[in-house]
Amino acid sequence: MRVVHESDGQSQPLAENVETADSFLTQARGLMFRRSIPDDYALAFRFDDVASRDVHMVFVPFSLDVIWTQGGEVQQVERLSAWTGLAKARADTLFELPAGSASDVKIGDSVRLAE
Repeated sequence: MRVVHESDGQSQPLAENVETADSFLTQARGLMFRRSIPDDYALAFRFDDVASRDVHMVFVPFSLDVIWTQGGEVQQVERLSAWTGLAKARADTLFELPAGSASDVKIGDSVRLAE
């Protein structure tokens, strides 16, 4: 599974190494307590409905790019700093990636999981 970014008719992978956080426990833990993640990594959170979803960086010792999507359309993109970052947006899916991975992603673009 990978994360694909589509914009202006162009498609490119954001991550080739993707884990999903589908259970309550994996969603609550997220990336806490990990020392690092690979450059081509993403953690995808898939939810059954659109709701306000927050991301905190407590116990995450590295910065992240976070993308919130609704139906695959990007609603918000944030770079969160290690330990202190906090952000919130409405989404049915969100993606956590290494800082810098989503620098070309804009609101209205498409970001989705692909086989």
